[in-house]
Amino acid sequence: MKQLIQKPLFLAVLSGLLLALSWPTYGFPLLIFFAFIPLLLAEKKLREKSPKVKLNILFQAYCTFVIWNAITTWWLYYASGFGMFFAVLVNALLMSILFLLYHIVAKRSARTLSLLFFLFLWISFEKFHLIWDFSWPWLNLGHVFADFPQWIQWYEFTGAFGGSLWVLGVNIIGFYLISKPAKASEMETIKMMTAPVALLIAIPIITSLWIFKNYEIKGKTKEVIVLQPNVDPYTEKYDTPNFYITKGLLEQADSLVTDNTEFIIAPETVLAESVPFDQFYNSPSRYLMMNYIQMHPKAQLLWGIDTYNFILDQKDISTSSNIYKEGVWVNFYNAALFINDQPDFQKYYKSKLVVGIENLPYKSVLEPLLGNVMLDLGGTISTKTTQEDRSVFVANDGTKVAPIICYESVYGEYVTEYVQHGAQFLAIITNDAWWDKSQGHKQHLTFATLRAIETRRDIARSANTGISAFVNQKGEIVSRTNYGEKKALRGKVHLNNKLTFYTQNGDYIAYSSIIFLVLISLYVLFKKLVPGTY
Repeated sequence: MKQLIQKPLFLAVLSGLLLALSWPTYGFPLLIFFAFIPLLLAEKKLREKSPKVKLNILFQAYCTFVIWNAITTWWLYYASGFGMFFAVLVNALLMSILFLLYHIVAKRSARTLSLLFFLFLWISFEKFHLIWDFSWPWLNLGHVFADFPQWIQWYEFTGAFGGSLWVLGVNIIGFYLISKPAKASEMETIKMMTAPVALLIAIPIITSLWIFKNYEIKGKTKEVIVLQPNVDPYTEKYDTPNFYITKGLLEQADSLVTDNTEFIIAPETVLAESVPFDQFYNSPSRYLMMNYIQMHPKAQLLWGIDTYNFILDQKDISTSSNIYKEGVWVNFYNAALFINDQPDFQKYYKSKLVVGIENLPYKSVLEPLLGNVMLDLGGTISTKTTQEDRSVFVANDGTKVAPIICYESVYGEYVTEYVQHGAQFLAIITNDAWWDKSQGHKQHLTFATLRAIETRRDIARSANTGISAFVNQKGEIVSRTNYGEKKALRGKVHLNNKLTFYTQNGDYIAYSSIIFLVLISLYVLFKKLVPGTY
Protein backbone atom coordinates (compact mmCIF):
# COMPACT_ATOMS: atom_id res chain seq x y z
CA MET A 1 0.00 0.00 0.00
CA LYS A 2 2.84 2.37 0.85
CA GLN A 3 4.28 1.84 -2.64
CA LEU A 4 0.92 2.58 -4.25
CA ILE A 5 0.63 5.87 -2.35
CA GLN A 6 3.89 6.93 -3.96
CA LYS A 7 2.43 6.52 -7.46
CA PRO A 8 0.84 9.71 -8.89
CA LEU A 9 -1.63 7.79 -11.05
CA PHE A 10 -2.94 5.87 -8.04
CA LEU A 11 -3.38 9.15 -6.14
CA ALA A 12 -5.19 10.71 -9.10
CA VAL A 13 -7.59 7.77 -9.36
CA LEU A 14 -8.15 7.87 -5.61
CA SER A 15 -9.14 11.55 -5.81
CA GLY A 16 -11.61 10.78 -8.59
CA LEU A 17 -13.22 8.00 -6.58
CA LEU A 18 -13.44 10.08 -3.40
CA LEU A 19 -15.12 12.92 -5.33
CA ALA A 20 -17.59 10.54 -6.95
CA LEU A 21 -18.39 8.60 -3.77
CA SER A 22 -19.18 11.81 -1.92
CA TRP A 23 -21.85 12.91 -4.41
CA PRO A 24 -25.63 12.82 -4.00
CA THR A 25 -27.65 10.78 -3.84
CA TYR A 26 -25.71 7.58 -3.20
CA GLY A 27 -22.53 9.08 -1.70
CA PHE A 28 -21.39 10.31 1.70
CA PRO A 29 -20.28 13.94 1.61
CA LEU A 30 -17.63 13.72 4.35
CA LEU A 31 -15.37 12.10 1.75
CA ILE A 32 -15.26 15.38 -0.20
CA PHE A 33 -13.13 16.97 2.52
CA PHE A 34 -10.24 14.66 1.61
CA ALA A 35 -10.91 14.17 -2.10
CA PHE A 36 -8.47 16.76 -3.50
CA ILE A 37 -5.59 15.85 -1.17
CA PRO A 38 -4.35 12.80 -3.16
CA LEU A 39 -4.35 14.79 -6.42
CA LEU A 40 -2.49 17.67 -4.77
CA LEU A 41 0.06 15.17 -3.43
CA ALA A 42 0.45 13.67 -6.91
CA GLU A 43 1.14 17.12 -8.37
CA LYS A 44 3.71 17.84 -5.63
CA LYS A 45 5.54 14.55 -6.27
CA LEU A 46 5.67 15.15 -10.02
CA ARG A 47 6.74 18.78 -9.64
CA GLU A 48 9.58 17.88 -7.27
CA LYS A 49 10.69 15.03 -9.54
CA SER A 50 11.03 17.11 -12.70
CA PRO A 51 10.28 20.71 -13.77
CA LYS A 52 8.89 19.57 -17.15
CA VAL A 53 5.80 17.57 -16.26
CA LYS A 54 2.95 19.72 -17.57
CA LEU A 55 1.50 17.02 -19.81
CA ASN A 56 1.81 14.46 -17.04
CA ILE A 57 0.06 16.79 -14.60
CA LEU A 58 -2.71 17.37 -17.12
CA PHE A 59 -3.07 13.62 -17.65
CA GLN A 60 -3.25 12.82 -13.92
CA ALA A 61 -5.81 15.55 -13.35
CA TYR A 62 -7.84 14.38 -16.34
CA CYS A 63 -7.98 10.87 -14.87
CA THR A 64 -9.35 12.32 -11.62
CA PHE A 65 -12.00 14.48 -13.20
CA VAL A 66 -13.15 11.99 -15.84
CA ILE A 67 -13.78 9.47 -13.06
CA TRP A 68 -15.72 12.04 -11.03
CA ASN A 69 -17.79 13.33 -13.96
CA ALA A 70 -18.49 9.87 -15.39
CA ILE A 71 -19.63 8.23 -12.15
CA THR A 72 -21.84 11.15 -11.11
CA THR A 73 -23.40 12.15 -14.47
CA TRP A 74 -23.29 8.96 -16.57
CA TRP A 75 -27.11 9.03 -16.58
CA LEU A 76 -27.02 11.68 -19.32
CA TYR A 77 -26.55 8.71 -21.64
CA TYR A 78 -30.28 7.89 -21.35
CA ALA A 79 -31.07 11.14 -23.14
CA SER A 80 -28.08 11.39 -25.48
CA GLY A 81 -24.98 9.24 -25.83
CA PHE A 82 -23.11 12.05 -27.56
CA GLY A 83 -24.32 14.52 -24.94
CA MET A 84 -23.07 12.35 -22.08
CA PHE A 85 -19.59 11.90 -23.56
CA PHE A 86 -19.38 15.58 -24.46
CA ALA A 87 -20.39 16.71 -20.96
CA VAL A 88 -18.08 14.26 -19.17
CA LEU A 89 -15.00 14.69 -21.34
CA VAL A 90 -15.19 18.45 -21.87
CA ASN A 91 -16.08 19.30 -18.28
CA ALA A 92 -13.24 17.07 -17.05
CA LEU A 93 -10.86 18.81 -19.46
CA LEU A 94 -11.85 22.25 -18.17
CA MET A 95 -11.26 21.11 -14.58
CA SER A 96 -7.89 19.63 -15.59
CA ILE A 97 -6.80 22.91 -17.15
CA LEU A 98 -7.56 24.61 -13.84
CA PHE A 99 -5.28 22.14 -12.09
CA LEU A 100 -2.56 22.70 -14.68
CA LEU A 101 -2.75 26.44 -14.00
CA TYR A 102 -2.34 25.69 -10.29
CA HIS A 103 0.75 23.62 -11.12
CA ILE A 104 2.27 26.49 -13.11
CA VAL A 105 1.73 28.92 -10.24
CA ALA A 106 2.96 26.38 -7.66
CA LYS A 107 6.31 26.18 -9.49
CA ARG A 108 6.78 29.94 -9.21
CA SER A 109 5.27 30.78 -5.82
CA ALA A 110 5.27 29.88 -2.17
CA ARG A 111 3.03 27.01 -1.18
CA THR A 112 0.51 29.15 0.71
CA LEU A 113 0.09 31.58 -2.19
CA SER A 114 -0.28 28.82 -4.79
CA LEU A 115 -2.89 27.01 -2.69
CA LEU A 116 -4.86 30.23 -2.29
CA PHE A 117 -4.61 30.67 -6.05
CA PHE A 118 -6.11 27.19 -6.51
CA LEU A 119 -8.98 27.94 -4.11
CA PHE A 120 -9.90 31.25 -5.76
CA LEU A 121 -9.41 29.81 -9.25
CA TRP A 122 -11.79 26.91 -8.62
CA ILE A 123 -14.52 29.09 -7.12
CA SER A 124 -14.15 31.58 -9.98
CA PHE A 125 -14.53 28.70 -12.43
CA GLU A 126 -17.71 27.56 -10.68
CA LYS A 127 -19.13 31.06 -11.04
CA PHE A 128 -18.09 31.16 -14.68
CA HIS A 129 -19.87 27.83 -15.15
CA LEU A 130 -23.08 29.50 -14.01
CA ILE A 131 -23.04 32.27 -16.62
CA TRP A 132 -21.37 31.24 -19.88
CA ASP A 133 -23.13 29.59 -22.84
CA PHE A 134 -21.81 26.10 -21.98
CA SER A 135 -23.12 26.45 -18.44
CA TRP A 136 -22.98 23.12 -16.56
CA PRO A 137 -22.78 23.83 -12.80
CA TRP A 138 -24.18 20.44 -11.76
CA LEU A 139 -20.89 19.48 -10.06
CA ASN A 140 -20.19 22.75 -8.25
CA LEU A 141 -18.72 21.62 -4.94
CA GLY A 142 -21.29 23.34 -2.73
CA HIS A 143 -23.97 21.06 -4.17
CA VAL A 144 -22.41 17.99 -2.56
CA PHE A 145 -24.33 18.50 0.71
CA ALA A 146 -27.77 18.74 -0.91
CA ASP A 147 -28.89 15.44 0.65
CA PHE A 148 -27.85 16.64 4.12
CA PRO A 149 -29.71 19.93 4.66
CA GLN A 150 -29.11 19.70 8.42
CA TRP A 151 -25.39 20.36 7.74
CA ILE A 152 -25.79 23.51 5.65
CA GLN A 153 -28.40 25.74 7.24
CA TRP A 154 -25.87 28.57 7.02
CA TYR A 155 -26.34 28.57 3.24
CA GLU A 156 -28.95 31.27 3.95
CA PHE A 157 -25.91 33.51 4.55
CA THR A 158 -23.42 32.16 1.99
CA GLY A 159 -25.33 30.28 -0.68
CA ALA A 160 -23.84 27.12 -2.18
CA PHE A 161 -20.53 28.92 -2.72
CA GLY A 162 -20.10 28.78 1.06
CA GLY A 163 -20.03 25.02 0.67
CA SER A 164 -17.45 25.24 -2.12
CA LEU A 165 -15.26 27.45 0.06
CA TRP A 166 -15.65 25.01 2.97
CA VAL A 167 -14.71 21.97 0.86
CA LEU A 168 -11.71 23.58 -0.79
CA GLY A 169 -10.51 25.19 2.42
CA VAL A 170 -10.49 21.91 4.36
CA ASN A 171 -8.75 20.07 1.50
CA ILE A 172 -6.09 22.75 1.17
CA ILE A 173 -5.39 22.94 4.89
CA GLY A 174 -5.28 19.15 5.11
CA PHE A 175 -2.84 18.99 2.20
CA TYR A 176 -0.74 21.79 3.65
CA LEU A 177 -0.40 20.01 6.98
CA ILE A 178 0.24 16.55 5.56
CA SER A 179 2.84 17.77 3.06
CA LYS A 180 4.61 20.21 5.35
CA PRO A 181 8.32 19.31 5.62
CA ALA A 182 8.94 17.79 9.03
CA LYS A 183 11.01 15.14 10.75
CA ALA A 184 7.88 13.35 11.92
CA SER A 185 6.84 10.08 10.31
CA GLU A 186 3.91 9.90 7.91
CA MET A 187 1.61 8.49 10.60
CA GLU A 188 2.62 11.21 13.06
CA THR A 189 1.98 13.85 10.38
CA ILE A 190 -1.48 12.45 9.72
CA LYS A 191 -2.24 12.47 13.44
CA MET A 192 -1.17 16.12 13.68
CA MET A 193 -3.45 16.94 10.76
CA THR A 194 -6.48 15.15 12.21
CA ALA A 195 -7.42 17.58 14.99
CA PRO A 196 -7.47 20.87 12.99
CA VAL A 197 -9.19 19.26 10.01
CA ALA A 198 -11.77 17.60 12.25
CA LEU A 199 -12.56 20.97 13.83
CA LEU A 200 -12.87 22.68 10.45
CA ILE A 201 -15.41 20.04 9.42
CA ALA A 202 -17.26 19.80 12.73
CA ILE A 203 -17.75 23.48 13.63
CA PRO A 204 -19.89 24.40 10.56
CA ILE A 205 -21.93 21.20 10.96
CA ILE A 206 -22.56 21.81 14.67
CA THR A 207 -23.48 25.42 13.96
CA SER A 208 -25.88 24.28 11.26
CA LEU A 209 -27.49 21.66 13.49
CA TRP A 210 -28.14 24.38 16.08
CA ILE A 211 -29.73 26.65 13.43
CA PHE A 212 -31.76 23.71 12.12
CA LYS A 213 -33.10 22.89 15.58
CA ASN A 214 -34.02 26.48 16.41
CA TYR A 215 -35.29 27.73 13.06
CA GLU A 216 -39.04 28.46 13.05
CA ILE A 217 -40.97 28.10 9.79
CA LYS A 218 -42.33 31.55 8.91
CA GLY A 219 -45.55 32.75 7.30
CA LYS A 220 -49.22 31.89 6.94
CA THR A 221 -50.09 28.81 4.91
CA LYS A 222 -51.72 28.11 1.56
CA GLU A 223 -53.06 24.77 0.35
CA VAL A 224 -51.39 23.52 -2.83
CA ILE A 225 -51.80 20.48 -5.06
CA VAL A 226 -48.91 19.32 -7.25
CA LEU A 227 -49.66 16.99 -10.14
CA GLN A 228 -47.49 14.20 -11.51
CA PRO A 229 -49.14 12.88 -14.70
CA ASN A 230 -46.37 10.36 -15.55
CA VAL A 231 -46.51 10.90 -19.31
CA ASP A 232 -43.72 9.53 -21.51
CA PRO A 233 -41.95 12.65 -22.89
CA TYR A 234 -40.44 10.80 -25.85
CA THR A 235 -43.75 9.59 -27.29
CA GLU A 236 -47.08 10.10 -25.53
CA LYS A 237 -46.54 13.64 -24.27
CA TYR A 238 -46.02 15.33 -27.63
CA ASP A 239 -48.62 13.21 -29.42
CA THR A 240 -51.50 14.06 -27.10
CA PRO A 241 -53.65 17.19 -27.69
CA ASN A 242 -53.74 19.75 -24.88
CA PHE A 243 -57.46 19.14 -24.38
CA TYR A 244 -56.95 15.54 -23.28
CA ILE A 245 -53.91 16.40 -21.17
CA THR A 246 -55.91 19.16 -19.44
CA LYS A 247 -58.86 16.85 -18.85
CA GLY A 248 -56.60 14.23 -17.27
CA LEU A 249 -54.80 16.73 -15.05
CA LEU A 250 -58.05 18.24 -13.74
CA GLU A 251 -59.34 14.76 -12.99
CA GLN A 252 -56.16 14.14 -10.99
CA ALA A 253 -56.68 17.37 -9.08
CA ASP A 254 -60.31 16.42 -8.40
CA SER A 255 -59.15 13.54 -6.23
CA LEU A 256 -57.63 15.96 -3.69
CA VAL A 257 -59.12 19.42 -4.24
CA THR A 258 -60.90 21.06 -1.32
CA ASP A 259 -62.58 24.42 -0.74
CA ASN A 260 -59.22 25.66 0.61
CA THR A 261 -57.08 24.67 -2.38
CA GLU A 262 -55.57 27.83 -3.88
CA PHE A 263 -52.83 26.57 -6.21
CA ILE A 264 -52.79 23.57 -8.55
CA ILE A 265 -49.33 23.11 -10.09
CA ALA A 266 -48.56 20.96 -13.14
CA PRO A 267 -45.20 20.12 -14.75
CA GLU A 268 -42.97 21.82 -17.29
CA THR A 269 -44.39 21.82 -20.87
CA VAL A 270 -47.24 19.59 -19.73
CA LEU A 271 -49.31 21.32 -22.43
CA ALA A 272 -47.03 20.13 -25.21
CA GLU A 273 -49.20 20.52 -28.30
CA SER A 274 -47.37 23.77 -29.02
CA VAL A 275 -49.91 26.36 -30.05
CA PRO A 276 -49.46 30.16 -30.04
CA PHE A 277 -50.68 32.03 -26.97
CA ASP A 278 -53.45 33.76 -28.91
CA GLN A 279 -54.82 30.39 -30.06
CA PHE A 280 -54.49 28.90 -26.58
CA TYR A 281 -56.51 31.79 -25.15
CA ASN A 282 -59.62 30.61 -27.04
CA SER A 283 -58.80 26.89 -26.96
CA PRO A 284 -60.98 24.07 -25.55
CA SER A 285 -58.18 23.42 -23.08
CA ARG A 286 -58.46 26.86 -21.53
CA TYR A 287 -62.25 26.62 -21.40
CA LEU A 288 -61.89 23.41 -19.41
CA MET A 289 -59.62 25.25 -16.98
CA MET A 290 -62.01 28.20 -16.63
CA ASN A 291 -64.97 25.85 -16.01
CA TYR A 292 -62.94 24.09 -13.33
CA ILE A 293 -62.11 27.41 -11.67
CA GLN A 294 -65.81 28.34 -11.67
CA MET A 295 -66.48 25.15 -9.68
CA HIS A 296 -63.50 25.84 -7.38
CA PRO A 297 -63.30 29.66 -7.17
CA LYS A 298 -60.17 29.72 -4.99
CA ALA A 299 -58.21 27.46 -7.33
CA GLN A 300 -55.48 28.98 -9.52
CA LEU A 301 -53.47 26.98 -12.04
CA LEU A 302 -49.70 27.20 -12.55
CA TRP A 303 -48.88 24.94 -15.50
CA GLY A 304 -46.11 24.55 -18.05
CA ILE A 305 -46.71 25.01 -21.77
CA ASP A 306 -44.78 24.63 -25.01
CA THR A 307 -45.70 27.60 -27.19
CA TYR A 308 -44.50 30.04 -29.85
CA ASN A 309 -45.32 33.18 -31.78
CA PHE A 310 -44.55 34.35 -35.30
CA ILE A 311 -42.55 37.51 -36.07
CA LEU A 312 -43.13 39.39 -39.30
CA ASP A 313 -41.06 42.51 -38.64
CA GLN A 314 -37.30 41.99 -38.88
CA LYS A 315 -36.58 44.60 -36.22
CA ASP A 316 -38.37 42.39 -33.64
CA ILE A 317 -36.18 39.33 -34.15
CA SER A 318 -33.49 38.34 -31.62
CA THR A 319 -30.52 35.97 -31.64
CA SER A 320 -32.82 33.19 -30.45
CA SER A 321 -35.40 33.70 -33.21
CA ASN A 322 -35.74 30.87 -35.71
CA ILE A 323 -36.27 31.29 -39.45
CA TYR A 324 -39.64 29.85 -40.44
CA LYS A 325 -39.66 30.91 -44.08
CA GLU A 326 -38.60 33.94 -46.05
CA GLY A 327 -39.76 37.05 -44.21
CA VAL A 328 -41.18 35.09 -41.26
CA TRP A 329 -39.44 34.16 -38.01
CA VAL A 330 -40.67 32.26 -34.99
CA ASN A 331 -39.88 32.48 -31.28
CA PHE A 332 -40.30 29.27 -29.29
CA TYR A 333 -40.97 29.38 -25.55
CA ASN A 334 -40.78 26.93 -22.70
CA ALA A 335 -43.25 28.84 -20.58
CA ALA A 336 -45.27 28.79 -17.38
CA LEU A 337 -48.91 29.93 -17.28
CA PHE A 338 -50.87 31.26 -14.32
CA ILE A 339 -54.61 31.05 -14.80
CA ASN A 340 -57.35 32.13 -12.38
CA ASP A 341 -60.74 33.79 -12.68
CA GLN A 342 -59.25 36.91 -14.28
CA PRO A 343 -59.97 37.50 -17.99
CA ASP A 344 -56.30 37.18 -18.99
CA PHE A 345 -53.50 34.90 -17.83
CA GLN A 346 -49.96 35.60 -16.62
CA LYS A 347 -46.96 34.00 -18.27
CA TYR A 348 -43.23 33.50 -17.71
CA TYR A 349 -40.60 32.31 -20.19
CA LYS A 350 -37.92 29.90 -19.05
CA SER A 351 -34.65 31.85 -19.19
CA LYS A 352 -31.91 29.48 -17.98
CA LEU A 353 -31.87 27.16 -20.94
CA VAL A 354 -30.54 23.64 -21.19
CA VAL A 355 -27.27 23.54 -23.12
CA GLY A 356 -27.74 22.21 -26.63
CA ILE A 357 -31.37 21.18 -26.43
CA GLU A 358 -32.95 24.58 -25.77
CA ASN A 359 -29.98 26.75 -26.58
CA LEU A 360 -27.13 26.00 -28.96
CA PRO A 361 -24.12 27.75 -27.37
CA TYR A 362 -22.34 30.28 -29.57
CA LYS A 363 -24.84 29.48 -32.28
CA SER A 364 -23.22 31.52 -35.06
CA VAL A 365 -19.96 29.59 -34.67
CA LEU A 366 -21.08 26.08 -33.70
CA GLU A 367 -24.19 25.58 -35.84
CA PRO A 368 -22.23 25.53 -39.14
CA LEU A 369 -19.81 23.01 -37.58
CA LEU A 370 -22.15 20.73 -35.60
CA GLY A 371 -25.47 21.14 -37.33
CA ASN A 372 -28.33 19.99 -35.09
CA VAL A 373 -26.34 17.83 -32.67
CA MET A 374 -28.17 18.22 -29.36
CA LEU A 375 -27.29 17.62 -25.73
CA ASP A 376 -30.60 16.54 -24.20
CA LEU A 377 -30.61 17.31 -20.47
CA GLY A 378 -34.36 17.84 -20.20
CA GLY A 379 -36.64 20.09 -22.21
CA THR A 380 -37.92 20.25 -25.77
CA ILE A 381 -35.92 20.47 -28.97
CA SER A 382 -35.66 24.01 -30.37
CA THR A 383 -33.86 27.27 -29.73
CA LYS A 384 -35.90 28.98 -27.02
CA THR A 385 -36.53 32.66 -26.40
CA THR A 386 -36.04 34.01 -22.88
CA GLN A 387 -36.94 37.09 -20.86
CA GLU A 388 -34.66 39.48 -19.00
CA ASP A 389 -36.38 39.70 -15.60
CA ARG A 390 -37.49 37.03 -13.14
CA SER A 391 -41.19 37.83 -13.03
CA VAL A 392 -43.44 36.31 -10.39
CA PHE A 393 -47.08 35.30 -10.57
CA VAL A 394 -49.51 37.28 -8.43
CA ALA A 395 -52.58 35.51 -7.07
CA ASN A 396 -55.96 37.11 -6.46
CA ASP A 397 -55.16 37.81 -2.81
CA GLY A 398 -51.71 39.23 -3.62
CA THR A 399 -49.72 36.07 -2.88
CA LYS A 400 -46.61 35.93 -5.05
CA VAL A 401 -45.15 32.68 -6.36
CA ALA A 402 -41.96 32.07 -8.35
CA PRO A 403 -42.41 29.98 -11.53
CA ILE A 404 -39.06 28.13 -11.68
CA ILE A 405 -38.80 25.89 -14.72
CA CYS A 406 -36.63 22.75 -14.56
CA TYR A 407 -32.92 23.60 -15.03
CA GLU A 408 -33.41 27.05 -13.47
CA SER A 409 -33.52 25.42 -10.04
CA VAL A 410 -29.78 24.64 -10.31
CA TYR A 411 -28.86 28.35 -10.16
CA GLY A 412 -28.80 29.85 -6.66
CA GLU A 413 -28.35 33.58 -7.31
CA TYR A 414 -30.74 33.32 -10.25
CA VAL A 415 -33.50 31.96 -7.99
CA THR A 416 -32.95 34.79 -5.49
CA GLU A 417 -34.08 37.23 -8.19
CA TYR A 418 -37.62 35.82 -7.96
CA VAL A 419 -37.55 36.37 -4.21
CA GLN A 420 -36.23 39.92 -4.64
CA HIS A 421 -39.30 40.49 -6.82
CA GLY A 422 -41.57 39.40 -3.99
CA ALA A 423 -41.94 35.60 -4.32
CA GLN A 424 -43.28 34.19 -1.02
CA PHE A 425 -42.90 30.55 -2.06
CA LEU A 426 -41.25 28.75 -4.95
CA ALA A 427 -42.94 26.51 -7.51
CA ILE A 428 -40.58 24.26 -9.44
CA ILE A 429 -42.08 22.65 -12.54
CA THR A 430 -39.97 20.08 -14.34
CA ASN A 431 -39.99 16.96 -16.47
CA ASP A 432 -37.17 14.68 -15.23
CA ALA A 433 -38.31 11.68 -17.28
CA TRP A 434 -35.44 12.03 -19.75
CA TRP A 435 -32.98 10.04 -17.63
CA ASP A 436 -35.01 6.95 -16.72
CA LYS A 437 -34.59 5.44 -13.22
CA SER A 438 -31.10 6.84 -12.72
CA GLN A 439 -29.45 9.30 -10.37
CA GLY A 440 -30.41 12.18 -12.69
CA HIS A 441 -33.90 12.89 -11.38
CA LYS A 442 -32.81 12.22 -7.78
CA GLN A 443 -29.92 14.68 -7.99
CA HIS A 444 -32.19 17.26 -9.60
CA LEU A 445 -34.60 17.00 -6.68
CA THR A 446 -31.80 17.73 -4.18
CA PHE A 447 -31.22 21.18 -5.71
CA ALA A 448 -34.63 22.15 -4.32
CA THR A 449 -33.32 21.67 -0.77
CA LEU A 450 -30.46 24.09 -1.49
CA ARG A 451 -32.74 26.76 -2.92
CA ALA A 452 -35.15 26.40 0.02
CA ILE A 453 -32.37 27.03 2.56
CA GLU A 454 -30.75 29.87 0.60
CA THR A 455 -34.02 31.78 0.28
CA ARG A 456 -35.93 30.35 3.27
CA ARG A 457 -38.89 29.70 1.01
CA ASP A 458 -41.15 26.64 0.93
CA ILE A 459 -41.14 24.81 -2.39
CA ALA A 460 -43.91 22.99 -4.23
CA ARG A 461 -42.33 20.81 -6.91
CA SER A 462 -44.28 19.24 -9.77
CA ALA A 463 -42.48 16.70 -11.97
CA ASN A 464 -44.00 14.95 -14.96
CA THR A 465 -42.12 11.72 -14.26
CA GLY A 466 -39.57 12.10 -11.55
CA ILE A 467 -40.23 13.13 -7.98
CA SER A 468 -42.86 15.69 -7.06
CA ALA A 469 -42.48 17.02 -3.54
CA PHE A 470 -43.06 19.64 -0.90
CA VAL A 471 -39.89 21.08 0.67
CA ASN A 472 -39.96 23.35 3.70
CA GLN A 473 -37.83 26.39 4.50
CA LYS A 474 -35.24 24.22 6.28
CA GLY A 475 -34.69 22.12 3.16
CA GLU A 476 -36.58 19.11 4.51
CA ILE A 477 -38.64 17.08 2.06
CA VAL A 478 -42.01 17.01 3.80
CA SER A 479 -43.79 14.74 1.33
CA ARG A 480 -42.96 13.28 -2.08
CA THR A 481 -44.00 10.91 -4.84
CA ASN A 482 -42.02 8.09 -6.43
CA TYR A 483 -40.51 7.88 -9.89
CA GLY A 484 -42.89 6.54 -12.54
CA GLU A 485 -45.95 7.14 -10.39
CA LYS A 486 -49.11 8.89 -11.57
CA LYS A 487 -50.16 10.83 -8.52
CA ALA A 488 -51.46 14.10 -7.11
CA LEU A 489 -49.96 15.40 -3.87
CA ARG A 490 -51.61 17.90 -1.54
CA GLY A 491 -49.67 19.98 0.96
CA LYS A 492 -49.28 23.39 2.55
CA VAL A 493 -46.71 26.08 1.80
CA HIS A 494 -45.75 28.92 4.11
CA LEU A 495 -45.57 32.45 2.73
CA ASN A 496 -42.34 34.09 3.89
CA ASN A 497 -41.58 37.75 3.20
CA LYS A 498 -38.20 37.99 4.95
CA LEU A 499 -35.11 38.21 2.75
CA THR A 500 -32.06 36.16 3.72
CA PHE A 501 -28.56 37.62 3.67
CA TYR A 502 -27.78 35.49 0.61
CA THR A 503 -30.91 36.65 -1.20
CA GLN A 504 -29.85 40.24 -0.68
CA ASN A 505 -26.15 39.79 -1.54
CA GLY A 506 -26.03 36.89 -3.99
CA ASP A 507 -22.78 35.13 -4.91
CA TYR A 508 -20.53 37.57 -3.05
CA ILE A 509 -18.11 34.75 -2.20
CA ALA A 510 -17.61 34.06 -5.91
CA TYR A 511 -17.20 37.74 -6.78
CA SER A 512 -14.64 38.17 -3.99
CA SER A 513 -12.78 35.10 -5.24
CA ILE A 514 -12.53 36.58 -8.72
CA ILE A 515 -10.97 39.75 -7.28
CA PHE A 516 -8.44 37.79 -5.21
CA LEU A 517 -7.66 35.55 -8.19
CA VAL A 518 -6.84 38.58 -10.34
CA LEU A 519 -4.62 40.07 -7.61
CA ILE A 520 -2.67 36.84 -7.08
CA SER A 521 -2.30 36.33 -10.84
CA LEU A 522 -0.93 39.84 -11.27
CA TYR A 523 1.47 39.30 -8.37
CA VAL A 524 2.81 36.03 -9.83
CA LEU A 525 3.06 37.50 -13.33
CA PHE A 526 4.87 40.61 -12.11
CA LYS A 527 7.23 38.50 -10.04
CA LYS A 528 8.14 36.48 -13.14
CA LEU A 529 8.59 39.54 -15.36
CA VAL A 530 10.65 41.46 -12.79
CA PRO A 531 12.86 38.83 -11.11
CA GLY A 532 14.39 39.80 -7.80
CA THR A 533 11.63 42.31 -7.03
CA TYR A 534 10.26 40.29 -4.11
